[in-house]
Amino acid sequence: MSDLFATEPRPAPRTAPLAERLRPSTLEEFVGQKHLLGEGQPLRVLLERGEIGSMIFWGPPGVGKTTLARLIAGMVRADFQQLSAVAAGVKEVRDIISRAEKNLKAFRKPTLLFIDEIHRFNKAQQDALLHAVEDGTLTLIGATTENPSFEVIAPLLSRSQVYVLQSLTSEDLEQILERALAHDVVLKDLKVDFEDRKLLLLLSGGDARKLLNGIELSVRLSGATPQRPGSVTRLHVEQAYQRSASLYDKEGEQHFDIISAFIKSLRGCDPDGALYWMARMIDAGEDPKFIARRMIILASEDIGNADPQALPLAVACFNAIDVIGMPEGRIILAQAAAYLASAPKSNASYMAIEAALEEARNKPNLPVPLHIRNAPTSLMKDLGYASGYRYGHDFDGHFTEQQYLPDALKDRVYYRPTDIGAERSIKERLMNWWKKRYLSGKH
Repeated sequence: MSDLFATEPRPAPRTAPLAERLRPSTLEEFVGQKHLLGEGQPLRVLLERGEIGSMIFWGPPGVGKTTLARLIAGMVRADFQQLSAVAAGVKEVRDIISRAEKNLKAFRKPTLLFIDEIHRFNKAQQDALLHAVEDGTLTLIGATTENPSFEVIAPLLSRSQVYVLQSLTSEDLEQILERALAHDVVLKDLKVDFEDRKLLLLLSGGDARKLLNGIELSVRLSGATPQRPGSVTRLHVEQAYQRSASLYDKEGEQHFDIISAFIKSLRGCDPDGALYWMARMIDAGEDPKFIARRMIILASEDIGNADPQALPLAVACFNAIDVIGMPEGRIILAQAAAYLASAPKSNASYMAIEAALEEARNKPNLPVPLHIRNAPTSLMKDLGYASGYRYGHDFDGHFTEQQYLPDALKDRVYYRPTDIGAERSIKERLMNWWKKRYLSGKH
């Protein structure tokens, strides 16, 4: 597909970092993301047709978001412009839009704007892009490690195709390593050998940039030269990554075993066990937001209304991690884990929605009782919609005995609070209402 490039990219100088020297110049050299770029896959098909629209690449660091954007710009012969959301503002965005308008009018040349960390653009910055994306003045490619549904404004998101990029597999990283040793202008002359390739790949954690930086530094530490080829030992690799080897593999069994042990320790009310398994993940370089996300799920699934403060605390932990980062974020993670492990437990909300979902799937077409239907028109009112509805706030205790479930399900109970923590008072209140509703004969 290299014939689709307007000009051949100039090779990076020998003094450039390995990651830059080895940056792919054709789609065939790009490693990973087979689910998008393999033969017949969606993004590959669009690229081959030249049908490029605005898009957002969502995925972890070091998986090729910037490289892929550069390749796409070359394939469609576009003027490639890049901004970092951390450093750029509205002025820089408007300057690029102005340049894009001139390119289009004077030279019929499209412009591709790549914005790294687009999730850090505020609303005003994103709004400044919207019109230019809408009218085709430029094509936007945004890169983010955060869920774009939460971080990108809806109008911009609706005009962009979101592609999820995945962490590189061990096979992907091995391919990049082989290419570096065989084809890099510097490394191919050194003829170095890695004693423990598996360790090198493990410590890279699915991140190609981290892998290439690790290769470069560990080779320097080995002291290898063209005149004196050397071997890169396990110690050189550990020194390059500034950490000892860990058995924790983000793609392997150990990853799932440790996160399982962490969650089960939280659920099992053991803060010490939870903190130990969390420490193992932190020490191995796990994404702290992954840990925080799992705690948010647990706060609702396993604690729920037994301690209603668990969920907002877990969400606050996630948001604080986003602001603070690591290594200080470990303290916030620890506080949240200790609280959740020590909190009273209930899975009543989880069990309730599972039961309700099963019923909804088995009986998807049950009619809404007339008295609780919406009646925005006189015709609907004539048909009995909303007739007989009793507004709860008009009654003692702000409660009425009217029926809310479909007739076929009127006796169902999905939510069954426990006697633990705050759910005890919820249970007592519901029991009083249930007795009035179900035992009064008016239901």
